[in-house]
Amino acid sequence: MSLNRNEKAAVVEEVLAQAAKSQTLAVAEYRGLTVAQLDALRKIAREKGVYLHVLKNTLARRAVAGTPFEVAESHFVGPLIYGFSEDAVAAAKVIADFAKTNDKLVIKAGAYGGKALDANGVKALASVPSKEVLLAQLLGLLQTPVSGLARVLAEVAKKQGAGAEEAPAAEAAAA
Repeated sequence: MSLNRNEKAAVVEEVLAQAAKSQTLAVAEYRGLTVAQLDALRKIAREKGVYLHVLKNTLARRAVAGTPFEVAESHFVGPLIYGFSEDAVAAAKVIADFAKTNDKLVIKAGAYGGKALDANGVKALASVPSKEVLLAQLLGLLQTPVSGLARVLAEVAKKQGAGAEEAPAAEAAAA
């Protein structure tokens, strides 16, 4: 069923609103996927905060015109599913992870930071740890020197405490 002009304008506005608040676009060809497989992909995307939508390519081109995702426009050919995410790696990760378990989903392109990504670029972006993991790693790095200093100070205090206990015992033995 084709959309009328007002419905097309509404779809373009919806996608434009998503693109305006997103950092990443990942595009994949879904030819050969069953409805159940697409539903599973959409469910995973919703859980990860990824806006996933099957669009006509002309509507997608209109929606990304004037956005940083315009650089990927040349790859909008064929039956494509578009994934937008506010998290820098979420869209790429959802599509790449699903493509690993399903060979019918083929990563085509993407965009991040105003730069077009090919399929390998999307896979590389997907391999970057999420924001939460990176923050945890940074916190671990920051805690390492502090915890090391705390251990050294505890050992020094322990040795000084042991030395203080030995001094009265030595004085008592001398008397």
